[in-house]
Amino acid sequence: MSDMARIISPVDGTLYAERPYLGHPEARQAVKRATEAQRAWQDIALDQRLRILSSAVDALLEQQDELSEELAWQMGRPIAQGPGEARGFVERARYMLDIAPRALAPIEIPGKARFKRYIQRDPVGVVLTIAPWNFPYMTAVNSVWPALAAGNAVLLKHAQQTLLCAERLERVLRQSGLPEGVFQAVHLSHDTTAALLREPAIRFVSFTGSVRGGRNIQQAVAQSGQFAGTALELGGKDPAYVRADADLADAAINLADGAFFNSGQSCCSVERIYVHRDVYQPFVEALASEALKLTLGNPLDRDTTLGPMVKTQAADFVHAQIAEAVQNGATAVVDPKRFAQNKPGTAYMAPQILTGVNHGMRVMTEESFGPVVGVMAVTSDEEAIRLMNDSEFGLSASIWTRDLEAAERLGRQVQTGTLFMNRCDVLDPALAWTGVKHSGHGVSLSELGYNALTQPKSFHLRLGA
Repeated sequence: MSDMARIISPVDGTLYAERPYLGHPEARQAVKRATEAQRAWQDIALDQRLRILSSAVDALLEQQDELSEELAWQMGRPIAQGPGEARGFVERARYMLDIAPRALAPIEIPGKARFKRYIQRDPVGVVLTIAPWNFPYMTAVNSVWPALAAGNAVLLKHAQQTLLCAERLERVLRQSGLPEGVFQAVHLSHDTTAALLREPAIRFVSFTGSVRGGRNIQQAVAQSGQFAGTALELGGKDPAYVRADADLADAAINLADGAFFNSGQSCCSVERIYVHRDVYQPFVEALASEALKLTLGNPLDRDTTLGPMVKTQAADFVHAQIAEAVQNGATAVVDPKRFAQNKPGTAYMAPQILTGVNHGMRVMTEESFGPVVGVMAVTSDEEAIRLMNDSEFGLSASIWTRDLEAAERLGRQVQTGTLFMNRCDVLDPALAWTGVKHSGHGVSLSELGYNALTQPKSFHLRLGA
């Protein structure tokens, strides 16, 4: 294995940046620094911690233009869409900072004479966040900012493809007054990461990535014998159901965005759509019309709305899913030739809509993580719910209808972490972000997001004899 982490840009296949991996001794030293820094950081008053973290948020927002270009080179996001990543980061960070005084406040237990009782929330210690490349700032912030607010120290290991994002976060935090060692960007190989998971000082691991990666994390932590906590946000195969009473134009616009934004490279991208047969054909036509409005091209061009996938192998995987489905009877609705930049054998891939699909096809059961979506006709709500639940994943799902009561009634039957009505592929930081089945376990964001990052300590104080 190379001792260097290299970013090969999907824009043109060139080397964009490289950094040396930390060896095992250097990684252990980073943990030691974090452990020592954390003890002092937790003793700093909460309002002072929040001021430092808020200042860093402001600093990152000021860098959104530079950040956008860097993202385009690292992972192919169109430069015009980069500020959205910065704004999403800011929204989540500020919400978690705003609720910190309430979420971290001691729980007072009244009503027992001659006793004072309360539950204090202490930081767990050192947190290791392992973040992915597809939304590098918005995924990292889910654990990093609340962990720091709660008084923890954080080591952030970003995916190799976006390791410059971790460095940028380290810079803005230091410039904002965060004490040295409280947050560290660490570039680690898989072997060194596995070794770090066995370090006794690592008390919590937040991981966003593949199901296989999540299993490896869980096994490594269990084998360490240290009882560290974990939060695992893993894969998705998120479904949507378009009822007969839906606003079809609105559904098509938003589901096209949910399926194709970021070239479909999101854990909560819409990858399956079930449509009531009464509106199936007009919906498919409307969805195809929206797909054809996309501009595939160089992400550094401000007119581009669909950039390359992160690497050629990722595009090859999705091409194979599509070819297999078509071979087994599916119809590819979008003509790739309508997109001049579509180039098989490269990371540039046109969006695709498949009809005539079924759950015997990989494209309807296996996470695609690319710009393809299968659309099936259904005859009833019951059939739609059965198909939505016919998946090993359960991250988010959406129902498109004008009937709120129906959305809530049907939503209670869907096996998912988040149920949307008339929207998709979006996070509200006030709500818990979580998944069921192979989409992982644990919670980030919302007040519940602070629970795993703190350790309750009960005070049971008798006042006098």
